[in-house]
Amino acid sequence: MTPHLLTLILVDLVGVLLIAFIAWFHWGPRSSFRVASTGGVQDVAITVQGGYSPDLVVVDAGRPVRLRFTRKETSSCTERVVFDDLDLSRLLPTGEEVIIDLPTIEPGEHTFGCQMGMIRGKIVARSQS
Repeated sequence: MTPHLLTLILVDLVGVLLIAFIAWFHWGPRSSFRVASTGGVQDVAITVQGGYSPDLVVVDAGRPVRLRFTRKETSSCTERVVFDDLDLSRLLPTGEEVIIDLPTIEPGEHTFGCQMGMIRGKIVARSQS
């Protein structure tokens, strides 16, 4: 094998691995969290560090939701959380807990993320049975 052929194989392999990582990062499994209710308010703590943890929150529709974001990094990408469909945005200072009280939300999926849309999370509001 020539050095040129080995270089081509190595570059192709790195490219395939990079594509696989990007696909896993954006569409891979998400950590789900079912919210516990205290005093009628559904409350969940979300850590912001390279993403949202948990990044999938399941709540009961029609009941108030309190999200407590704590950002543990200094990346400019995660300095703000945006809820496009709820027309809501908040600054997330590093090391501080930011409480976001959501109105009662309709059944369905409500996404949130950084202002660039690279880091994302989802709230799934389910109808109460």
